Formats: sequence, structure tokens, C-alpha cells
Amino acid sequence: MPQNLSAQLKQHFGFDGFRQGQAPVVERLLAQRSCLAIFPTGSGKSLCYQFTALQLPHLTLVVSPLLALIKDQLAFLQAKGIAAASLDSTLTAEQSKQVMSEVRSGKTKILMVSVERFKNERFRQFIESVAVSMLVVDEAHCISEWGHNFRPDYLKLPQYRQELNIPLVLLLTATATKKVKLDMAARFAIAEDDIVQTGFYRNNLDLSVQACSSNDKQQQLLAFIRQQTGAGIVYVTLQNSAEQVASFLQQQGINAVAYHAGFANEQRQQTQDDFMAGKVQVVVATIAFGMGVDKSDIRFVVHFDLPKSIENYSQEIGRAGRDGQLSHCLTLANLDGLTTVENFVYGDTPEQSGIEALLANIQAESQGEQWEVQINSLSSLTNIRQLPLKTLLVQLEIQGLIKPLYAYYADFKYKFLVDKSAVLARFSGERLQFIEAIFTHTQMKKIWGSLNFDGLYQQYQAERSRVVAALEYLAEQGLIELETKKITEVYQVNAAGLADPQLASRLSQYFNDTQTKEIKRIAQLVRFFELDSCLSYQLARYFDDHNAPAQCGHCSVCRGQVAKLSYSAPLKQLDDAQVFNYLQELKQHLSASQQALLSPIMACRFLTGVTSPWSTKFKLRQLAGFACCEKQPYANTLQQVERLWEQLG
Repeated sequence: MPQNLSAQLKQHFGFDGFRQGQAPVVERLLAQRSCLAIFPTGSGKSLCYQFTALQLPHLTLVVSPLLALIKDQLAFLQAKGIAAASLDSTLTAEQSKQVMSEVRSGKTKILMVSVERFKNERFRQFIESVAVSMLVVDEAHCISEWGHNFRPDYLKLPQYRQELNIPLVLLLTATATKKVKLDMAARFAIAEDDIVQTGFYRNNLDLSVQACSSNDKQQQLLAFIRQQTGAGIVYVTLQNSAEQVASFLQQQGINAVAYHAGFANEQRQQTQDDFMAGKVQVVVATIAFGMGVDKSDIRFVVHFDLPKSIENYSQEIGRAGRDGQLSHCLTLANLDGLTTVENFVYGDTPEQSGIEALLANIQAESQGEQWEVQINSLSSLTNIRQLPLKTLLVQLEIQGLIKPLYAYYADFKYKFLVDKSAVLARFSGERLQFIEAIFTHTQMKKIWGSLNFDGLYQQYQAERSRVVAALEYLAEQGLIELETKKITEVYQVNAAGLADPQLASRLSQYFNDTQTKEIKRIAQLVRFFELDSCLSYQLARYFDDHNAPAQCGHCSVCRGQVAKLSYSAPLKQLDDAQVFNYLQELKQHLSASQQALLSPIMACRFLTGVTSPWSTKFKLRQLAGFACCEKQPYANTLQQVERLWEQLG
């Protein structure tokens, strides 16, 4: 490493030297070679781009999947006096304008955004007008359909990079199998020599797998936590489990708090802040907790339920012991939760009839090659959950069948914080007339009023963007309180391409292949927990690290404890007559709605308790048969439904 780079590292960041792997990445980037860096969680991946950005002539654009990660990294850079900013949903219109102006002038060296920001046509136009030296993709495994955390919008990043003509790319991840690693590199044309991987193995993590029936889990957890000192995370699969386990620990005198996506943002933030500050010892959480939690002294991580995959497991235990001190990672394992994990996968696979409904909707609702859509109502129409629905739209985009233009809020509601006449008194001339026209076309109900954009346009010919800017201005001035709802996305449509009669079956096949892949991944996870050879060694090998010791000496297998997982109680399949009765009741219930056609897959999901937009829309949870087979493997229930289907008529 050249002397002047070491001096700059000390000057800007206060570090005496680079950590393992950082120097080779920085050297490659400065030689204009794109790079994929795979370092364990908490080992300094971010510094690779932060340092390099200061050496490059133009902007470094960082794409990150989570607002919490963006905010943490911004705080770090700003503390070091490095000009960095983000464009995100928490900024006001004025703040966004300020950020864009500082990026344009070259004052800002690093701009951080979420991948969804690229959907915004205004952002794409802005970023096209700026010279970008490097694109950084954080959590880059999200781009690989073989990865465990696949995010559909990430698939479009190679295309954006080409359109924006960005010469240099840095991909960052902590978890990538050989297949995922090569897939990521190929998408960005990164040479195999430019993949920099440091060791995956961490000698301070003690891994234990303990076979345990569901009835014994809480007591085993309590006994384990009482032996620990310091902070810890307990991971569960379901939101209500998080609350139940946290409540049990509180009753036993443990300072524990629940955390899941169902809580309000403020409550989640408070829990995270309290945990970081040491005011809470144990957080019992779904996987919603963890990304952006950079606490170096987490002494233990417990998987109360099976994790979703080996990748998730490694990411979650990777949050322990970042300070290098001994930390314990325990999995309380049985097969009871297996169907729950698998059912998440089955529920995310759309039926072909749903895909056909989506394609028909695009063709029927398009006007002048444009299609407007609200994800909530489209999800309800097609019976496809929102994440797979977004994946479906991205697949149509990649195939050139739709192209995002912009998004807008369909509903604007506001209430006056000062008297209406006092607001009008602040304006004169044409601006006064314009504001008066907005107020005239607002239907007030008690306190809040809804704006009728169409009526306003017919009378005043004001472009929607001007109306929105005016409302945002009034809100910024503290004159009104503004609420926006129902984001509407607008796409350009390739009608000829969408008319392909094979399109729906090709898309359906894509989702079925993904489903098969994910179910195999879960089977792999069970095999891993039942291994009779060193867990640390096998985990490192899974992530293509062949330098870990064959026996670590600090895992349950090395201590002679091999786990054999089983069900807490024998599985009992419901008899055909009982299932048939439930199916008849479901069919009668749906026939009254005349909207939903019952299929074997929909019936199987109903029986196994796999929720879909229609289970809410048609109130299916109220029927006696809902989730009656939730402990059964999904495939067994589907076989039973198919056997009874013809009798159902």
C-alpha cells in the first residue's frame, strides 16, 4: 500500500492501518478495476468505498437496502468531516433540493440511496446529469436469485449502471456461497481475480445446536440466558412468538423486550436505541431486527425457532461478538417450526391464474401506452402477496414489457393549522387565485379535507406537480397539516409484448423454480444442524472458505453433542371426511362472493393457514377449517386436496 494512502487513512479516518482485505479492494478500485468484496459482518467493508470515494474525481453513488444502514453510515462519515448525504423518504422537499444542489456542485462526494429511488423518473433524470465515478452496492447478495435475501429491484442495477455509464462498481456482502458470488460478479462483469474474500470463520463464536421439544424451549432458553452476561438477541419466526417469549422472560426477571415489524416505527426505534445504550439486556425479535444494529458487545444470539436458511443463520449469529470476545450462539432445534418456514415460501408463489389476472389488468387498464397501478389494490385483485407482486413487475420490466415512469400519491388530505383567511392573506395576484382554487376544490369533512385534483384541473388547468408543490409549501410553513396516501405507480406499456400467449406460463415457471430452490434451501438447513462434523468448519465451507480448521473445538459437535431433530409430537393427518367438510364450507363461502374461483392450491393454503390477500378480503380466517392442517407439511396437504378435488364438484 503506497505511503500516501496510509497517511490519508490516518488523516481522514484516524486509523493506523487497513484491516485484512481492505487494502487489496482499495488498490483494485484505484486501478479502475471493479471489485466484489466478501468480508464477515462487522469487519470494515464500508471503509473500502468510503476511503476510495475521497480519491475519485466525481460522485460515489451507494445503494443500500435499509434506511437504518444509510443513517448509521451517514452519521459516521459526517463525524469524520466527509461530505456525504442521502436522498430518502425522511427528507422534506426543501432538504431534497438542497442535497441535489450540493451533489450537482460537486460538494458532496458520497450519495446514499435505496434501490427503490431509481423508480422515480425525476431522480433518474437528476442522476443522469451528474458525473458518477463509482457505484457501490451494499448487501449485494440481494441481486442474486440464488441469494437468501433476493430483492427484485436489485436485478435492475446492472441496467442502471449501463444507462448511467458508471465506470467502476464495488459490490459488498458478508454472505455469499460460491454460486451467489459468481452470479453477482457475472452480472457486473467483474473478473474472478477481482473477487476479494477474507476468511469467513470466526474463532470467538461458540456454536451450539440443542435438540429440544417445543414444551421445553422456554425453560431451556431461560437456563441459557441465566448463564450469560451481557446483551443478547433471541430470534423467533412469528410476531406473536416475539411477544410471548419476551413476556415469559420478563416474568422471570430478565430485562427483555419484544421487537417485530408489527410495532410502530417509534416503538421499534426506541427498543433499538435502548438496546444500543445497554438499557435492555435481551431483545426477542423476528428477523426485522438486526440490519443496522452495529453493537460490538452482543454476547449471545439464540435461535428460538429455526432460521429461514443457512445464510440467514450466519448473518444473524454474525451480529454476536464483533469486539472479538467470546460469544455464544445457541439454536433450540426441532422440526415443529419447519412447516411455518416452508409456508412462507409457498405463500410467496403466485398461482398462474393470478399472473393471468395481472396481465389482463395491464391490457384492460392501459390508456395511451400508460398504466397506473396501486400495489394494494392490485394485490387484492390478483391474490398475489406484495413482495412476489413486485418481483413480477420487475420481471416484466427486465423483459422490456413495462417501464416505470414516475409515482405519485393519489390521495391528499389536509387540515388547517391556522384560519383559512389568514392563509389566503399571505398571497396576492395569480398565486392567491391558485390557492383559492385549491381550497374551493377541497371537500372538508369536519376537520380534514380531501382534494379533488380532476375538478381543480378542469377549472384551473394547473399541473398536478404545481398543486403538490403548493400543498407541500403550505405544510412547510406550518399553515396546514398534510397527509398523503395510496402511492400510484405509472408505467409505460409494451402492449404487443404483453399479448404473448406463453408469457403467463413462463412467469409461472420462474416462480415455481424459485419455490423448489427455496424448499431445498430449508432441507439443507436441517441437514446442517444435524451434522456430525465440526459446525464452524462446515459453515465456512458452505461460504467457500477452505481455510477454517477441520475441528474448531468450540462448537457442540466438537464437544461430542450431535443433534438429531424430531417433531415434538407425532404428526396426525386429518381424515378425508373432515377435510372434505372444510373444503365444502370454503367453496360455499366463496361462491357467495362470485369473485374468487377456488383452486386446489388456494384450498391447500386455506387448510395450512398460509395467508394471502384473499384470506383477508373474503374473511377466510373466520371459517372452521382455516389452518386446521398448519402442522402438516404443505406437500402432504396438497396431495390430500387433489385426491378429494373431483368429489367436490
